[in-house]
Amino acid sequence: MAKLYFHYSAMNAGKTTTLLQSAYNYHERGMRTLVMTPALDDRYGEGVVVSRIGLKTSAQRFTGDADLLAQVRADIEANGELHCVLVDEAQFLARAQVWQLTDVVDILGIPVLAYGLRTDFRGELFEGSRHLLAWADSLEEIKTICHSGRKATMVVRVDEHGRAVRDGPQVEIGGNERYVSVSRAEFKKIMSGEGRVELQQSVLPLERTQDTAD
Repeated sequence: MAKLYFHYSAMNAGKTTTLLQSAYNYHERGMRTLVMTPALDDRYGEGVVVSRIGLKTSAQRFTGDADLLAQVRADIEANGELHCVLVDEAQFLARAQVWQLTDVVDILGIPVLAYGLRTDFRGELFEGSRHLLAWADSLEEIKTICHSGRKATMVVRVDEHGRAVRDGPQVEIGGNERYVSVSRAEFKKIMSGEGRVELQQSVLPLERTQDTAD
């Protein structure tokens, strides 16, 4: 029976790598997948999903007001039977789009695997994550570690000096130079101004990149 799965974590936990591995597993068995990614995330180019370790695949982009059920149906009409839909950066989904993904599962009988952040830099739920947590059939946390050694569950947006940014738009695309995953205890310290974090540059070994999906 098809289900809606939500795999969530803080940043740099390997969400996209896990998505790409899942897509590869389907392809190994001769099954077709559709990878979808929000149009606003164009860090590595349009219509491509790239992991931090250099794996990549082509993807179908969607805008904030797109009908995802209609996009999936159009893809099936154009390309034939579809066995799984995988959604990268699922925190950017609108409420209506999460509901449309439940229709992909319930009406079309196609499993949907969504991967995304749970909370933003203020510790608040993203719209897409909120409704995935409410409506998904299966929830799985992908774990990563804070620099303190504790499990990282929060994300901090930082300036060029590693100090916390407390105000600004919820969505601001960036990588290791803008966001750091930390434990709740470290989040409290950094947001109160008691600490700072060492920044890392986002480095993607594209010379070793390989395609994992069509």
